[in-house]
Amino acid sequence: MVWLIFLSSAALIVFAATQLAKYGDVIAVRTRLGGMFIGVFLLAGATSLPELLTTISALSQGVPNLAAGNLLGSNMFNMLLLAILDLLHRKDRILRKAALRHALTGSLTVFIIGLVVFFMLADVKIQVGWVGLDSLIIILAYIIGLRLIQSNQAHPAGSHPEKAAIPEGTPALWKGLLGFSLAALALVVVTPWMVRSSAEIAEITGLGTTFVGTTLVAVVTSLPELVTTIAAVKLGADDMAIGNLFGSNLFNMFALGLTDLFYLQGRYLGIIDPAFLLVGMLGLLMTCMGLIGNLARLERRVLFIELDALALIIMYFAGLWLLYSRGIAP
Repeated sequence: MVWLIFLSSAALIVFAATQLAKYGDVIAVRTRLGGMFIGVFLLAGATSLPELLTTISALSQGVPNLAAGNLLGSNMFNMLLLAILDLLHRKDRILRKAALRHALTGSLTVFIIGLVVFFMLADVKIQVGWVGLDSLIIILAYIIGLRLIQSNQAHPAGSHPEKAAIPEGTPALWKGLLGFSLAALALVVVTPWMVRSSAEIAEITGLGTTFVGTTLVAVVTSLPELVTTIAAVKLGADDMAIGNLFGSNLFNMFALGLTDLFYLQGRYLGIIDPAFLLVGMLGLLMTCMGLIGNLARLERRVLFIELDALALIIMYFAGLWLLYSRGIAP
């Protein structure tokens, strides 16, 4: 029964998040936001909403390690999706086409993940009210990062960008806002079901909430990124696809800091199991590899897959094996 609840709630989350991304795109078209900024901010925020809601729900149900494993584990899975992008584009180097445009986003993502790992190690016991100073710095870093991304894609002074024509059949802005709101509401309702069933699965299997959060829950809550990324690639929106993945990792770390606002017992980063340092480092290394893969001029393939994409796939599954073999559990 618990597996049925988990699978049905996971399917509903994927559907709701897909609708969230769909109507987010309508809002983006109607408001004429920049293409890369849509992927980094709007789509990344929309498709990462399940991670944030799952984390908050996990806190309310008394499983904080499931919350942290969900966010940090999603970083690993999102970088695995970069390799999947390469498999979808066998004839074209998709990661090279948008390299310079996403160098800043990738660099900021590496920085903010590194900042989270640093604060987990440093254990800075300073609070503003019940919120840790470390979490506030992470939130501030995310806001400044978004501002940098937005300002760096702005048009040069004196230029007048042409307004792209709105595709025929695009729903009205109010429909986009309504659809977006209803999809978000559906996620709020369904997410607690999945968290509750995940905690039960962790207890039944004996794997612990750390490993389950890093693998099972992280993969499910990252499925919207997979669906949206594949859809964007098929539409030829490569910038949006890559920006969505790097932006999702950026948003995940923002969500980790934001979680502290909902954890009223003290500093959230202070109670996370030290075992998550390994999960955080794996996410950091894979994001670095994804950034290097965007910038390096590697043209060699192993059969039908690029070397950098193959390295990401190997790193992901080797990381999961390492976590499992260490018996990470709360």
